[in-house]
Amino acid sequence: MTLHGDTLPTGFGRLWTAQTVSSLGDGVTHAALPLLALALTRDPMALAVVTAAGTLPWLLFGVLGGALVDRWDRRRTMWVADAARALLLAIPAAASALDVLSIPLLAAVAFLLGLGGLFFDTAATAYLPDLLGRDSTLLERANSRMHGTRTAASGFAGPPAGSALLALGRAVPLLADAASFAISALLVRTLPATPRPVPQARESLLRQARAGASYVFRDQLLLGLALRPAVGNIAFLAVETVLALFAHDHLGIGTFGFGLLLTAEATGGLLGAATASLLGRRLGTGTALTCTAAVEGLAVLGLAAAPNPYVAGLALAVCGAGMGATMVLAPSLRQAIVPAHLMGRVASTSRMLAMCAAPFGAFLGGWLATAYDVRTPLFTAAGLLLTMTAVTATMTSNRRVEAALRAAAPAEEPDLPDSRDPVDEGAVEVSAGTPSGTAADSGYR
Repeated sequence: MTLHGDTLPTGFGRLWTAQTVSSLGDGVTHAALPLLALALTRDPMALAVVTAAGTLPWLLFGVLGGALVDRWDRRRTMWVADAARALLLAIPAAASALDVLSIPLLAAVAFLLGLGGLFFDTAATAYLPDLLGRDSTLLERANSRMHGTRTAASGFAGPPAGSALLALGRAVPLLADAASFAISALLVRTLPATPRPVPQARESLLRQARAGASYVFRDQLLLGLALRPAVGNIAFLAVETVLALFAHDHLGIGTFGFGLLLTAEATGGLLGAATASLLGRRLGTGTALTCTAAVEGLAVLGLAAAPNPYVAGLALAVCGAGMGATMVLAPSLRQAIVPAHLMGRVASTSRMLAMCAAPFGAFLGGWLATAYDVRTPLFTAAGLLLTMTAVTATMTSNRRVEAALRAAAPAEEPDLPDSRDPVDEGAVEVSAGTPSGTAADSGYR
């Protein structure tokens, strides 16, 4: 596919639309699912089971899923995953209509939805750089748009809609999400084909999976980019597990108010996504990522100490802004520096670390709320986020980011004049078998 200047291709618009529609349905379910669980039980540990179930597929199949995506057609993987999730949501919808919905059923559905999400998200992450010719500027712009609309749909419009639809019946929000998956699947099927990954010579699936994981763990920059959301997910799932209970018992707000809290976070996310590129240019990508991580930690601390819903909403908005900027800058950087044939495995390894941490966060939140009080998980989460910021600051510094981009550039542009320095030549030689920043970073690791 030929790209001209800084113009996004037509196929991106269809991918963007598919994601927006699906994200709207996700937002409906994001608000409805904890409220459905809360209607069945007020046990924090039972709520934690439902929350954690959706993340368990990444713990069990994360790296293997990435290896499979690097073998499969990525466009087909996306639409099949969405079609399967559309059919799956009919099960809890029917159970709700028949009044036989239960916590175990919600947990099982959450697990299978998470499995479909594993394959879709990994394939989409690997497909986008191929669609955009691995252009770092286009990737940043595309990720900014996609994250912005995903945040608007799943956080701004979806949660209030989910709360409203739940009032019409327990099955209604689930059916709405099923319809969004079906529409997304149809749109993804129309996307342009991209080159399939180059097959590795007779390598087993396990060996390919190990190669992808090793690539991440041997590169300080990629490891830092992976550790930050991993620790962040422990913190954020601890918060999410008790957020509905915190809003009801501590802030004194009901179903509609809870939806508005999630909307406040989404509003901040829109601002963060919209300003991510500016922050990256002004501060450098590495420094910008450190600043946004610190903002998230301070915002969760403010949420824990919030005396009323208004302060809580402001804290969630600030936290959402930090998350929005991070979720544009970090994936764009990873997509620009990782070779195409490893993209699925690197993406799934990074996401697996984040998602595997999430169940621990969910159970940690449930246990702390049971053993102490509903605010303790929030204070603990803030401490984890701020500690993580300090630990990973040097791993994702501006210097490391610039070195990795220099090392990756010759591999993507082999026709450049032979004016590269010896370090860059070495980076070209090892780029297919070692992490993108290894040669350039060796002097200051």
